[in-house]
Amino acid sequence: MPISTSSLFAAPFGRQDRSAAWQVAAVVLGTLVLAASSHAEVPMVPVPITLQTLAVTLIGALYGWRLGAVTILAWLGQGALGFPVLAGGASGLHHFVGATGGYLLAFPIAGALTGWLVERGWNAGRIGLAFLAMLFGNMVCLALGAAWLAILIGGSQAIMLGVVPFLLGGLLKSALGAAVLAVLSRGPLRRRA
Repeated sequence: MPISTSSLFAAPFGRQDRSAAWQVAAVVLGTLVLAASSHAEVPMVPVPITLQTLAVTLIGALYGWRLGAVTILAWLGQGALGFPVLAGGASGLHHFVGATGGYLLAFPIAGALTGWLVERGWNAGRIGLAFLAMLFGNMVCLALGAAWLAILIGGSQAIMLGVVPFLLGGLLKSALGAAVLAVLSRGPLRRRA
């Protein structure tokens, strides 16, 4: 039976046949990528602009929903334990209950959703669907982040400060994420998948 183009690049790092050592190495690499994305920051109040949502959705897309969520949770755990891996090198539990708490808690859900969609064919074989998978991941972050922020500062302020400034960036990061998947699908990852 021929393999469809859309299944050729369905979460190559998240394949079930990978060894435990390989998966642990993937988690370590993923947490390093997430930490690096946190340091690409434009300070804003109450929530900074970073490359975290791009990294979160790409980790989900490349690792699949299970390994992606585990990787994102490991990174958040590092931040909670005091490692400087959150936005701008921040760390500590207080970030999980402050203005950024909803966004941080949304990240594993967004990564898992993106990975789940990619595993179902919303990948580089269908670039429009790959873009939508990334966009849905970004929307989850904005929705859950704004919901938490609304508890702290009110609904209209949460929308104006926690959603509106991030809409264009979410579109651009989704397009960039889909493009990265398309490039990687033609490279060495595709041949090994």
